[in-house]
Formats: sequence, C-alpha cells, structure tokens
Amino acid sequence: MTAIRETTATKRRRFRQLFPERSDYLHLGRHWHTDLLAGLTVAVVALPLALGFGIASGLGAFAGLITSIIAGALAALLGGSNLQVSGPTGTMAVVLVPLAATHSHAGVMLVGIMAGLMLVVLALTGAGRYARYVPVPVVEGFTAGVAIVIAIQQLPPALGLPAQNAHLLSGAWESLSDFAADPNWAPLAVAFGVAAAILLGSRLHSQIPTPLLAVIAATAVTWWASAEVSVIGTLPRTIPAPEAGFLDFAEMPELVAAAVAICALCALESLLSATVADNITVDQHHNPDRELFGQGVANLVTPFFGGMPSSGALARTAVNVRSGAAGRLASLTHAIVLALMMLALAPLVSHVPLAALAGVLIATSIRMIEVGSMLALARSTRADAAVMWLTLAATVTLNLVWAVAVGIALAGLLALGRISRSVSVEEEPIEPADHHDEEAALLHEHIVAYRLEGPLFFAAAHRFLLQLLDVADVRVVVLRMSRVSTMDASGATVLADAIKRLEHRGIAVYLSGLEPVHAKPLAALGILEPLWQQGRLFEHTSEAIAAARQRLKADGLLEQLEAETARFGTGAETEAERP
Repeated sequence: MTAIRETTATKRRRFRQLFPERSDYLHLGRHWHTDLLAGLTVAVVALPLALGFGIASGLGAFAGLITSIIAGALAALLGGSNLQVSGPTGTMAVVLVPLAATHSHAGVMLVGIMAGLMLVVLALTGAGRYARYVPVPVVEGFTAGVAIVIAIQQLPPALGLPAQNAHLLSGAWESLSDFAADPNWAPLAVAFGVAAAILLGSRLHSQIPTPLLAVIAATAVTWWASAEVSVIGTLPRTIPAPEAGFLDFAEMPELVAAAVAICALCALESLLSATVADNITVDQHHNPDRELFGQGVANLVTPFFGGMPSSGALARTAVNVRSGAAGRLASLTHAIVLALMMLALAPLVSHVPLAALAGVLIATSIRMIEVGSMLALARSTRADAAVMWLTLAATVTLNLVWAVAVGIALAGLLALGRISRSVSVEEEPIEPADHHDEEAALLHEHIVAYRLEGPLFFAAAHRFLLQLLDVADVRVVVLRMSRVSTMDASGATVLADAIKRLEHRGIAVYLSGLEPVHAKPLAALGILEPLWQQGRLFEHTSEAIAAARQRLKADGLLEQLEAETARFGTGAETEAERP
C-alpha cells in the first residue's frame, strides 16, 4: 500500500510540474528591457520565415504567420524552456507538403490536433528525458538533409513556377526542365539577390535583421520595376475567431501515421532546440517533459485559428539568446510583435514576391548546415560517419520520420556491436601466496576462476557462451560476477545454459560477487536455488575457491588428482586413464 501511495504521489508531482510555477515569472521584471528588445529582434527575423514556411508547406503565408503568433505565445507561456521560440519550421514544412496535397488544409489542421494530443501524452508519461539518447550523427545528418530538402523545395518559386506535387527530386527536375524551356529571369534574380544579401549580411554584422531588409528591398524594387513575379497576395488584417468546422473524426484513422510523424518531429526538434539554448547560456536548464506539454497544447489550439503544426525553432531560438533574452518575456514579445505587424502591415506584406521568400529559405537552409561539425564527425570514426551520411541520404530520398528511424537503428546496431565486443571472459589467476606451492599448481590445473566484465546482454550472449564453454581438464569453474555491469533476460538465459552444460560435463560451477539486481533474472530461471542449496554462492572469489577445494577433498578427488599429477607430471593424461 505504501508503494502504491508513493507511486501515486510521484505521478501527481510529475503532473504538477508540467504547469507554470511562480518561479518561472519571478524574474521577469529584472530583465524586462533586454527581453523586450530580444523579442522585437526575433519578430523581425521571424516575419519572413513565418511567411516563407507557410507558403512552403502548401498552406499559405497566413497559416505560417498565425502559427507564429498563437503557437509562439502558448509555447512561451507553457513550455519548459525560458528561451525557446516556437513557430513553423522548415522540418514541419517539408513533412506537410505531401499531406496538404492529399488531404487539404483541413486534413493538416486535424493532424496538428492529433499530434498535439500525442505530445501531451508523451509529457504525462515522462518521455521527454529519452530525447537525449538520440545520437549526434543522427541529428547532424538529419539537420543537413532537411536543409537540402528545403533548398530543393524552393526551386519552383525561385524560378517563377508553381509548386510541384511530385517526389522531391523528380519535381525539382521537372521545374528545371520547364524553366529551361521558357526562362523567366526576374524571379531567379530576386531569389538569388535576397539569398546572397542574407548570407553576406550575416557575416558582416549578425545583429542587423538582414532577412527583413532584403525582403523589403526586393519588394520595393519589383514593385517599382513592375517585374513579372508572383506575390503573396491579400492577407487577413485580424486574428480570426476559433473555428472547428474542419474536425472530421471519420478521417482520423487514415491520418494516424502522419500525426505520429508530426509528433516525433516536433518532440525531436523542440527538445534539440531547447538543449542548444541551454548550451549557449550558463544558468538555463529546460524541463523536457514540460516542453513537450507546452508544444502539445500549442499544436492543439493553433489549428482552430487556421494554423499549421509547429515546434521549437532552432534558428529563432539562437537569435533570441544572442540578442540578450533571459526569460519567457522575450519569446512572448516575439508573438505579440508579429500580431501587431499582421494587423498594421498586411496590405504591404501582400506585395512581397514569393521568390524573395524562397531566397530567405534558401539562405536559411545554407546556414543550417554546420560544415565544421559534419567534417569532424566524418573524421571521427567510420561508424559515426556512416550514420551521419546514411541519415542525410534517407532524409533527402525518404520521408523525415523514416530518416530518423534509419539513423537511430543503424547507430543502435553499431553501438551494440561495440558494447558486445567490450564483454570479456578472462581467466582469473589464483594467487600462489594463498596456498602452498604444490597446492597452487594443482589448483591452476583443476580449478579455474573466470572474471566476467561488462554488460551481459542479448548482443554479447552468444559470444560469451562460446568463450565460457571453451574449458578443459578442470573440475571446478568459479565465475566472478562483480564486474558485470548489466544483465538482461538473454544474458541470464545464456549464463544459466552455460552452467547447466558445465554441470553436465561433471564440472562444478561456483558464483562469487553476484549483485542482487543481476540475481533476479537468474533466480527467475531457477538456476540460483540449486547453487544456494549446494553452497556455491559466495560474496568473494577467495571464499569460492576455498569452498571448491573443500569439495574436492570431501569427494576424495583431491588425493586422486595429486596422485595423477605425481604419476604423469605435467603431461596430458589419456582419455582411458582419466577417472
């Protein structure tokens, strides 16, 4: 009953930790001026990105903008990071393109709600802590692959062509073929100019909002020159009232896979972004479960306003931190400023060329690729390099969820291989000082002590069995278990099988230093009870060896072995002469 009460209390405490506390807002007044300035800076950077990712997803510029406002505000209030900035991201846009083409805007919003529910469930079950186990090569390969996908997806608007609904690579080839047949250089010049300005500006002065300035300049030039370029078009000047007409419960079953993909990507990207924010600062530490909860609520609410699925945005979060943000007020200010921009600047934003936003996203994709980190991983080990390149290739050629799954699976297999090779079964020398010289020589020939070291689990079990059974001309085997770090059911089964096989050959097995946590799976297999009844379980190896010698004496084998040793010396006995 006490254990049940403790478990219930733990669950209640975990549930309470998912909601904001007074400590989250006690220091808002201390840094309000730097937070307001950082929020304004992030909003200026986020405006072209929100519009661009909305269009890139196939849902339109307004979907990206309203998502930055609603999801950005909710995640800022409820999330587990004080510095996280949330909104539409390139990763989400990549996933949503085929979904929007097959299920329309209503299907995407329904998927957003389903993914939000899944994120809340993950938060309630404490799954956030497992995100740190995603290997770095998977993250690097995935990020670089997403960057390539974003850049390829921007080819149609950069060339002044409609978006392609075909496969990524085939659609890009069709766009290039259509452009070659009937080139329109104005959109390409706009996209190239904006991308070049952003990349050069970020190198010269990182604090200047180069993306916004480049988009403003491109809009002004194309409007003055009456260039033949497609523009965003009319945007609403008010935040719409919540509306639930898109809810279609009958359509949910066929959208489960897409919702799982959105949930996984949101969790991975948000927790990765929050971790990066912690690493940039000194005194910030995010709560992963609360971050999942905040992102889940944001994705639950945003679709009712016409928004798209969202997550933590790594680039905007980094800008937030580098702009001096110290608390949640900065990310909340970012959402409020974007709302004011939409209310006041909608008529001007409607003239922004789509090619200019394509240039923003192309520049963003180039900046997403950390060349130094990728080269370091490529030079580190063959396994890390293989995981990174395979994840990158899978991201470009497959969908993003499969890419992460393939990368994690390969990394896991390689890690299991390394761990299994670290398991050793080595003969333990018996100290001559503990016995007379002639007894020590006898023990060396007929009592063998083996030290098991490392994890004894399914990946190493077969190798362990082969090593352990490769013994000959012994009467007793002492297994020293104190250095076994972990043991799963497979390892316990193989160990039990090895003990039975040795016993069947007439070799008595003694165990020493067995940890209680490792004794449990062996006891479940019924292997410990006989050993305990026969007095073969000991805390120390020396005690096990002494008990083995006593057993040999009691069975009369010691004198017989001494006689055989005296008779044959060190030579090997024949099978017929062996008792």
